[in-house]
Amino acid sequence: MFGRIRKLWPTDTSGAGRTPTPNLFEAAATYVAASAADDQETVDEARTWVSPEALSFGVSELATRAVIALARERDESPETVARTLLGLPAA
Repeated sequence: MFGRIRKLWPTDTSGAGRTPTPNLFEAAATYVAASAADDQETVDEARTWVSPEALSFGVSELATRAVIALARERDESPETVARTLLGLPAA
């Protein structure tokens, strides 16, 4: 699914009026969503959009924001939520 969407997204920024290349947050969001959907083709494609370091930073930022949002929603600490998501015992 994401691969089909990605094919519609122009990445050549040399021409006037073109859509810019996906940034690290777009790459991270696509990478994580594709991983969750077990879409290896899109995972591989998202890896090419930015450097490995940038993708790692974006995934880390996404994880942080997701844990904070879930912690607020559940009225729990971010540590409790993170440990629960990873299947770890309470600290």
